[in-house]
Amino acid sequence: MDSALITPTELKTLSDADLAVIIDTRDPESFAAGHIPGAVNMHDIFTFLATSDASGMAALKEKFAAEFGAAGLDGEKTAVIYEAAMDGGFGQSCRGFYLLSFLGYPKVKVLHGGFAAWTADALPVSTAMVAPTPAGFAIDEAAGAIMMDADDMKAAIDDPQAVILDVRDIDEWIGTSSSPYGVDFCPRKGRIPGAVWIEWYRMMKPSAHGKMMKSREEVLAECATVGITPDTPVKLYCFKGARASNTFLALKEAGIKDIAIYFGSWNEWSRDMSLPIEDGLPFGA
Repeated sequence: MDSALITPTELKTLSDADLAVIIDTRDPESFAAGHIPGAVNMHDIFTFLATSDASGMAALKEKFAAEFGAAGLDGEKTAVIYEAAMDGGFGQSCRGFYLLSFLGYPKVKVLHGGFAAWTADALPVSTAMVAPTPAGFAIDEAAGAIMMDADDMKAAIDDPQAVILDVRDIDEWIGTSSSPYGVDFCPRKGRIPGAVWIEWYRMMKPSAHGKMMKSREEVLAECATVGITPDTPVKLYCFKGARASNTFLALKEAGIKDIAIYFGSWNEWSRDMSLPIEDGLPFGA
């Protein structure tokens, strides 16, 4: 299987041959201070909050198809997305990978180790702004199967074959905080009923260049702790689909076949009082 992770050296080769569109997901200030030469800045890959209803999904498609096209993606060039470090931006580069996968873009990579790995390899850094040649690409509607709405997640609660995997930080899982934006940012704290938990950090481990994704075998070992095998349908959620996207990429690299994200995640689910939650400590602790 062709890996979706690319090393800094591989990216430099691709970029030198003018075969890549490099997308930096960090905040504009970090980007302006220094970035991979030729990169364009798209921080809203991380910040945009989507609703999972039909109009929300249509808006998401329209917005990002236009933005990625404006960045120069034409269906031929490889999109390479990066953040500060794999564990340093809540999975924002992986959120970009997921959004492009959702649109059906054929060639998407994530810079393994992010900007930290690039600079650790002493590769060039630029402060120059580029004006990409706008392009566009066809959206593959069938690729949208990796996106879940609230109804899909309700169905997953009642599906004995599926595993609902919560990958939020510990304080969100045990219900002492509602989100990374603040303890009471959402009106309710807790979990989607029946969910199991692997904190998203567990898909990575330290290396000389910062946190890197674990190997296929290591990721499968983590998954086995909650009953996930390569054939298990996995339904991911976090707060807004970024940390879940990091896990999505890790599971995909490990060969898990059926993975979807409830992109509205806790930000949406907790605000709809008709939707069930489990609160308090998990497992009756």
